[in-house]
Amino acid sequence: MSAAVATPPVPAVAGPALGSTLAGTGMLLRFMLRRDRTRILWWTLGVTLLYAGGLGEYVLLDDPDASAARSVLVSSPAMVSMTGPGYGIDDYTPGAAVANEFILWVVLTLAVMSILQVVRHTRAEEESSRSELVRAGAVGRHAPSVAALLLVLVMNVVIAVTSAMAVTAQGFDAGQSFAMTSGIALGALVFGAVALVAAQAYEHGRGAVGVSLAVLGAAFLLRALGDVQERHGSALSWLSPIAWVQQTRVFVDLRWWPLGLCVAAIVVLIVVAAFLGSRRDFGGGLVAVRPGHADARPTLTGPGPLAWVQQRGALMWTALGLGLMWLGSGTIIREVPKMLDAVEGNPIYAALLGSNEDMVRTFLGIFGLYIAAGAAAYGTAAALRVKGEEEAGRTEITLATPVSRGRWFASSLVVALLGTVVVQLTGALALWLGAASTGYDDVRFGEYLELGLAYLPALAVLVGLAAALYGWLPRATGVAWVMVGYVFLVGMFADLFDLPEWARKISPFWWVGNPALEQVEASRLWGLGGVAALLFVLAFVGFRRRDVPAV
Repeated sequence: MSAAVATPPVPAVAGPALGSTLAGTGMLLRFMLRRDRTRILWWTLGVTLLYAGGLGEYVLLDDPDASAARSVLVSSPAMVSMTGPGYGIDDYTPGAAVANEFILWVVLTLAVMSILQVVRHTRAEEESSRSELVRAGAVGRHAPSVAALLLVLVMNVVIAVTSAMAVTAQGFDAGQSFAMTSGIALGALVFGAVALVAAQAYEHGRGAVGVSLAVLGAAFLLRALGDVQERHGSALSWLSPIAWVQQTRVFVDLRWWPLGLCVAAIVVLIVVAAFLGSRRDFGGGLVAVRPGHADARPTLTGPGPLAWVQQRGALMWTALGLGLMWLGSGTIIREVPKMLDAVEGNPIYAALLGSNEDMVRTFLGIFGLYIAAGAAAYGTAAALRVKGEEEAGRTEITLATPVSRGRWFASSLVVALLGTVVVQLTGALALWLGAASTGYDDVRFGEYLELGLAYLPALAVLVGLAAALYGWLPRATGVAWVMVGYVFLVGMFADLFDLPEWARKISPFWWVGNPALEQVEASRLWGLGGVAALLFVLAFVGFRRRDVPAV
């Protein structure tokens, strides 16, 4: 007779406690801060210098005639769509001008920063499999996401504090300055939370960034349409987080409660991200990935077509997004001459602005610089995509096949260069279409085209610099992004900062000048082309000499 063996009851498995899902958050945050310390420094310096250099012109608004000229321009429908609802237009003080004309663009800048940082430390880490190694330790499921959002919070707070100090140093009220930069930080953090949700839904970082930027573009469009419908914004405006920041009416009639909408949106988005993150497989997304063809198409027989397939999505969304922005900017050109009409009795200010024709072309030159800066950012990112391929281990696998180093590298760079040309010329075309849609035809289409073409050699130099840094010093590729910011600052604020001649000549854009006002010397364009060719040669030499992957 056998005795029955008593089996002990199996205890019920409880769900993970909140503490366990967030375990290691502090450690990951410290690691991210150390890893991104250079990025944080450059973002902080860049935005702070933007305030320090860009606010100087607003001091002129102490002159009643200058204030009247500015308010006439800003109150036009075209400018309302590109700036904001226009609080304080009737008494356009320097503070009201800063709030009305600065908030939108700084929110957009910091929103892009927040989106890129969140995706970089969440979905991109899962794609590279580094997050899997981290999760093998005592790290909770939601710790990487929370740490990434805290990192973005720290970056926005640091930028808000330093920016407020820069604004205060220009003579503006300290309390109002801190209120403005704090609101901007909260608005940017909303889009960082949007990126956190997108990182749970999409399997690839490109998809998460693309959707997040699309949400940002939709917020910009809703605010623009709503503000044009009614003065000080309509109900449609309130659907946009950007409008919540502008509705604080800083420097005019400060009110804090619209920022509560930002806080509420951030909390809701975090809850949604946590819910989605708990219900997806690690490394996967909730949006189904479209299956590819069973067999590769004949056109995918080499590294060139593959590079095009990898970059075409980013090119399409970049050209479309920036093109829409420049299309809206073009509608402003018709309104520019009204500034002179408003200051007809003030010869000093009128002399500062110049004639109608000169002033329009001065504005065209500024827009041309903006367009080229956007194309430079795309070109740098596209050229450095090869670094991401190498870090993910795909380059080493590719080069183990009959594909040579030179062919693989050249294919990616050719696609990056062609994409840069497309973004640049699309911007120039969109600017012309915007102006033409308002009936303004004083500037011919050929002049817009020349404006876009003139910057191409300088853009090739920036792409070549990124390629050369990757070829020789992959860890120093951040210098390429520093140069992108530097050329923009030199183009906009060289005279304000009284930069010496040698410092201006470092920028490839300096050699182009202002194509809208003056003919660009052919020798300068040929010189820029020669420098670009030399940088590409150096890039190939360096890439052939070093190890892959770089150690």
